[in-house]
Amino acid sequence: MLVDSHCHLNFEQLSTQLDDVVCRAKLAGVGHMLTIGTKLREFDSVRKIAEDYDNIHCSVGIHPHEAEEEGETVTVEKLLALSDHPKVVAIGETGLDYFYEHSPREVQKHSFRVHIEAARRSGLPLIVHTRNADEDTIDILHDEYKKGPFTGVIHCFSSGWDVAEKSMEIGFYISISGIVTFKAAKELQDHVMKLPLDRLLVETDSPYLAPVPNRGKTNEPSFVAHTASKVAELKGVDPEELATITTNNFFELFNKIDRAD
Repeated sequence: MLVDSHCHLNFEQLSTQLDDVVCRAKLAGVGHMLTIGTKLREFDSVRKIAEDYDNIHCSVGIHPHEAEEEGETVTVEKLLALSDHPKVVAIGETGLDYFYEHSPREVQKHSFRVHIEAARRSGLPLIVHTRNADEDTIDILHDEYKKGPFTGVIHCFSSGWDVAEKSMEIGFYISISGIVTFKAAKELQDHVMKLPLDRLLVETDSPYLAPVPNRGKTNEPSFVAHTASKVAELKGVDPEELATITTNNFFELFNKIDRAD
């Protein structure tokens, strides 16, 4: 069984055909999906999807792009209240994005720290988005970890090696998306070859970043099989072994989920 550890099933490209998307995922061997919260104002739709399907859980959080609109006013207590639901198994996605900078950097940092505190207090893992913000991401994660431990994952990893290394130092996992299948992603492929198997997850980040051979199409959870196949090739293991390892890692990290589900 494979797990898509990060997808956005409430986005219109997928939500309008959700039954078919879930069916195709099952046929591709994808047994579980985690659909991700990016805006609190849309969280009800994210949670509803998780409630409607036994093999889907969700997270609650504010993407750094939305930090200016939502992140300045969000509180730890609000995140904790929304996470107190059997289908909510993580905090995020949150983090820093200095590539687009849709929100001011200081606002992003504030929102990031609020989410970390919610993860620490709830015991739920933190889902981190980071782009063109390696140094600040590492600094905030380590500064906050000194205040008390928390777990998490760097999702859609495409950063420098320092982000992976410093994140793993505090027990984080590293999730690989379809970017790893792109011909130009040589640096990422080199990083994947160095990552320990017991820290790896795979994801789609769908509906974006469809892997080869589906690049350019709307991404969906079934396509995580292509990403996993490429990761297995880079790691020199059988695809079945890679599936077993990444699935076990997923349930180890997102341990609020009853695997029997």
